[in-house]
Amino acid sequence: MNDTSIWITIIALGIGTFLIRFSFLGLLGGRDLPDWLTRHLRYVPVAVLPGLVAPLVVWPDATGGSADLARSLAALAALAIGALTRSMLGAIFGGMAVLYSVQYFM
Repeated sequence: MNDTSIWITIIALGIGTFLIRFSFLGLLGGRDLPDWLTRHLRYVPVAVLPGLVAPLVVWPDATGGSADLARSLAALAALAIGALTRSMLGAIFGGMAVLYSVQYFM
């Protein structure tokens, strides 16, 4: 690729990103959203986070894409801690502790 096509791609992606964000924040930012929409938007992070984390647990790049016992145990521990304590930070730090402990002892 030459420099012109790279810059055109960067500018087009920047404009696209701005328009996506402006469509929600700029056009709807000062208005009250309907209750049904607000209720549904509360579930977006809960729906997106597992989609981001699951590939890192099931097919981690660190192991060449094969399943790893340490990451599976850490994900289960984080899930259990999060469900029991309702603490996001507790789940993160608990999962990290299990991951590093299992990796150290293996």
